[in-house]
Amino acid sequence: MKFVLLAFFSFFANIIHGQINEFTRQDTLRGSITEERAWWDLKYYHIDIKVNPENKTIFGSVKVLYEVLQPYQILQIDLQPPLKIIKVTNDDGELQNVISEGNSHFIQLSKKQDLGAINNVVVEYGGTPKVALNPPWDGGISWDLDENGNYIVHSNCQGLGASVWWPNKDHMYDEPDSVLMSINVPDNLTDVSNGRLRKVEDLNDGTKTWHWFVSNPINNYGVNINIADYVHFGETYNGEKGILDMDYYVMPYNLEKAKKQFLDAPKMMKAFEYWFGPYPFYEDGYKLVEVPSTGMEHQSSVTYGNGYKNGYRGRDGSGTDHGFLFDFIIIHESGHEWFANNITYKDMADMWIHESFTNYSESLFLEYYYGKEIGQEYVRGNRKGIQNDKPIIGPYNVNRSGSGDMYVKGGNILNTLRTVINDDEKWRSILRGLNKTFYHQTVSTDQIEDYISLESGYDLEPFFDQYLRDIRIPVFIYYFKNDKLFYKWQNCVSNFDMPLDLMVKDRLIRINPNSKKWENISIESKDFEIEPNYYIAVQKAF
Repeated sequence: MKFVLLAFFSFFANIIHGQINEFTRQDTLRGSITEERAWWDLKYYHIDIKVNPENKTIFGSVKVLYEVLQPYQILQIDLQPPLKIIKVTNDDGELQNVISEGNSHFIQLSKKQDLGAINNVVVEYGGTPKVALNPPWDGGISWDLDENGNYIVHSNCQGLGASVWWPNKDHMYDEPDSVLMSINVPDNLTDVSNGRLRKVEDLNDGTKTWHWFVSNPINNYGVNINIADYVHFGETYNGEKGILDMDYYVMPYNLEKAKKQFLDAPKMMKAFEYWFGPYPFYEDGYKLVEVPSTGMEHQSSVTYGNGYKNGYRGRDGSGTDHGFLFDFIIIHESGHEWFANNITYKDMADMWIHESFTNYSESLFLEYYYGKEIGQEYVRGNRKGIQNDKPIIGPYNVNRSGSGDMYVKGGNILNTLRTVINDDEKWRSILRGLNKTFYHQTVSTDQIEDYISLESGYDLEPFFDQYLRDIRIPVFIYYFKNDKLFYKWQNCVSNFDMPLDLMVKDRLIRINPNSKKWENISIESKDFEIEPNYYIAVQKAF
């Protein structure tokens, strides 16, 4: 009982800690659908900026096109200091009444906002953006030099928000239908951003403007700039929706390494189209872009910084050596094209939707090429990184995620769920069905839970409550009496009832423990093994 009591007090302390956690008004303005956000639906951005690596500044404008959902006259735009709004205009000219409150700026519109109207504002801004000190975990703009002494500039802003480098509606629930990016840079450099390159303008002043167009919905942190002395190579992939352009931008001195290492990219595409369905952005293509930081899942412009090594920068966190069979960054960050960029959380509290499924995608890649057991050994090997420090789901409406366990614990939760369902074709159809049902949508945890429950035929509410909203590992507790095995669940939510598979003398038995009473079955041997892909603890009662 000592194990159970310790886990209980740990959980209780965590809940108390969560109750006294204080959030500021800035947290609410950033993380909630405020009145000044709710009345308008975002349609389109034109980001038109000049990036000057010499003095580390960004100046320009962002045009915001929107539809009026309900009449209202104040519009919230977010932009983080030290960047400043210079001027806001619309069809009526300059708007004089802009009230700033920290990172949020409230624009008083002079034009009447009629229901269904398509209107716009243009926000001119500039300054020296926040520098990313440890990208991608610490967001902002990175200003570096490559090995030849040329500037290399790139953005990272997951969590912190895209408003760290451009003004926008900085909440995940509302995505633009399309984005045009016009990025002006020194003419010896190339900008690589999201979507398709429309044209390059030589302004004959020592600069060029690169125009990229994204024709699909895109989340804020998925928008990126990558500016360097890039060389390009590419290929086409014959996928489920036809021919997909796959383009690669790397440092010239890494070209030969990239041609070898990036062979994992079409392999990734083949495996993930099998498991998840068609790549979600055929219209915008797929790119891998070299950057000095580790990498990030920028939509159709995935950044790469894994040192041209397999594993995660030459390491395998699973301890199985299976991680050395693939380049972690290519596989993981590209997996986010399905879970993060196609299916996107509405609130950062539900970040597990991005990270748990994508962590699990690593094992599916391995399974596709090396077999199921290799993939599942990899999942189980990662368990040593689980902390069980706080719930995976975070607090809502304050732009705060839950535990970092959303990665490796999340992958193990999904592998456990697959084991419960015990039908690999159904499991694959669920993964593909998620990407089809929620194609290009922002979603909540409830939507994901309800879909999996419906398609699996299981009531999974207790399962998700246990693994996403609680920190305890459920304990399968058992004892023998008169040739019978008695068992139940402990250290769990009150209605936890996950079935469990036992191997007894080469015979697979599925039992149905619950948390309320002891159940029992006759068993021919006291020697049994529990299917190892369940993420649980096991304890003999006496």
